[in-house]
Amino acid sequence: MAKLSELKKYIDYTFSTGVYTGDDYKTFQNKYINYLRSICKENGWIFVSALRNHYCFSAFIKNDNGNFIYLSISDVRFFQNEWFNHVLIRTAKNEKDYTGGRNQYYPLPVLQFAIHQLLKGA
Repeated sequence: MAKLSELKKYIDYTFSTGVYTGDDYKTFQNKYINYLRSICKENGWIFVSALRNHYCFSAFIKNDNGNFIYLSISDVRFFQNEWFNHVLIRTAKNEKDYTGGRNQYYPLPVLQFAIHQLLKGA
């Protein structure tokens, strides 16, 4: 299981950059997505999918009632630590809804609670 402490090691980290995604970011992204999968498992949510981009990613999570959450982190090269301090989440109609509800931003340590609140109220 991925832990928050593994991700905290990347605070203030300067990621590689270039035409191809660096191995350092790929490792970080895998750890981050695994962390999201672990909080989904702990809460009985379903980790639907992750869209892996060049140096950012987005994901969809849903609960048993069919309520969806869209989650996204900014490009880690240009927005240092936003992946930790400023994670975008919002409600979504389904796993293809990239416009969804109102944007909300939370720090990673409280993301689990914020997702819970949004899924409950969706």
